[in-house]
Amino acid sequence: MLGALAIGAMALSGGSGSDPQTPEGLPGRPPPLHGVAIVGNGGWMGAVDAYGNVVDLHGPGPAGSARVAVSAKRQVAGTVALDEALVARLRLGDDRGLPLWRADSVRQRYLPGSNVLRTAGRVGTERFSLTQAASGAGLGCRVEGAVWLEGRPCSLSRQQIRGAVHADRRWLSRSRRLRSDAPSWARAMYRRSLLVLRAMADRRSGAVVAGARDGWAYVWPRDASTVAIALATAGYRQEAGRVVRFLLDLDLGAAARFRGSGRPIPGRDAQGDATGWVAAATRAAGSAPRSGLSAEGEDLGNRVSTLRRGTDWRGRADYQEGAPGDYLANAIAAATLPGDGPETGPYRRKSAHRPGAPWIAGEFATGLGLGRELRDPGAGLDSSAAWAVRPFPMPSLYPLARRTLLRLVAGHGTRFGLIPSENWSGGDDPWTAPTAWTAWALAALAGEDGDRQRARAERRAALRLLADLRRASTPLGLLPERVDARSGAPASTTPLAWSHAFAILTARELWPRSS
Repeated sequence: MLGALAIGAMALSGGSGSDPQTPEGLPGRPPPLHGVAIVGNGGWMGAVDAYGNVVDLHGPGPAGSARVAVSAKRQVAGTVALDEALVARLRLGDDRGLPLWRADSVRQRYLPGSNVLRTAGRVGTERFSLTQAASGAGLGCRVEGAVWLEGRPCSLSRQQIRGAVHADRRWLSRSRRLRSDAPSWARAMYRRSLLVLRAMADRRSGAVVAGARDGWAYVWPRDASTVAIALATAGYRQEAGRVVRFLLDLDLGAAARFRGSGRPIPGRDAQGDATGWVAAATRAAGSAPRSGLSAEGEDLGNRVSTLRRGTDWRGRADYQEGAPGDYLANAIAAATLPGDGPETGPYRRKSAHRPGAPWIAGEFATGLGLGRELRDPGAGLDSSAAWAVRPFPMPSLYPLARRTLLRLVAGHGTRFGLIPSENWSGGDDPWTAPTAWTAWALAALAGEDGDRQRARAERRAALRLLADLRRASTPLGLLPERVDARSGAPASTTPLAWSHAFAILTARELWPRSS
């Protein structure tokens, strides 16, 4: 995902003059047919654009069959055909199909404390609203005024809408709260992030999709593991257990992505951090009742020990999903795995499969911090140095991780967050997941640092990055995968589960509370 860069419209659409053209949106609002909101409850998941049109719909389960899937490539190219989506239209006078982006005004909001979305607006003196919620049979809706949704009967009653809101609020009430000194905007980000994870995690199987978009509605072990850690940290131990159980049943060496059935998706080789992340998620969910993790009541420690059968970290792509190599992120993720051989070599490594913290320091350190590639100082510093603090804590690497992260924070030139690493070839647009995981690590360092002055600097940096995430959020409070460096407008799939999981973990680190 981080490595999936925008390709030119000619390559995506064929460049033919006969290609359809995505309509223009209302002034100051996003273009139609790009998802900006998510609706779901762990049963069905839908992505909705700024005008109430359904552009992605999966179910049963967020990783279930695609019932609607607007092409992500055509979204980038601006060649989306209207028949790819479920389009919301108005019936006014003789006009039997006015799309909402031709209304005089449109606004959108979530009903408080829920994933129930309301799109409302005005054409002349006529007012309308479209309320969408996940229901047992799919994505349901209720309309007021002369509006309808093509191909989808809008038959939900007011009572059913209230029931959906109540179910979301009841689920949200189970979370651990932030400390009372957390600012209101941070509490709002925390709650919205939890609701995003509720929508993207299958409440039956535990399969977690990366995003509600064509090409993203798959399970990446790394992303899903972070969601499990965030859910466990926020108090949802049973939900975290289901995610872990799904991950432990995958053949992690088979591919980078998986379907909701657990089948690998061809086309991308397994990445070198999957095993380490699944092990970290398993440890985080270890306090959950056994019934939430395994019908057989298996011991988690034994299950973690089997993870070494997964991928080797060497010669694999990392989170940037580019060329295979020997990368810092993968080495850190592998370092805390169970030992898989006799201790050998000058740094007492367990084997060629498992690097230790001293070896990582010796092989990845540069004069400025931790570099991205093995024995290549020119590769530049990598924000994945944060992983050596959380969720793979290696205290002997903290000084190098601190130096790396503070330099990256000091050097970033936008108000919307960080790029993943120095010498990044993917442009200058900030990515929300690296921004959030860097904030999490700095917040953790501040909490453990015995030097008060240094701890204050670390906490200030973490708060600065969380404020960047706030600015990168959409008006609905959702975190895109990446945003435009100048405007902060979404530049990729919205929302991204991985980013919201790290936002939850950062907030819990900054303002912890036991209940």
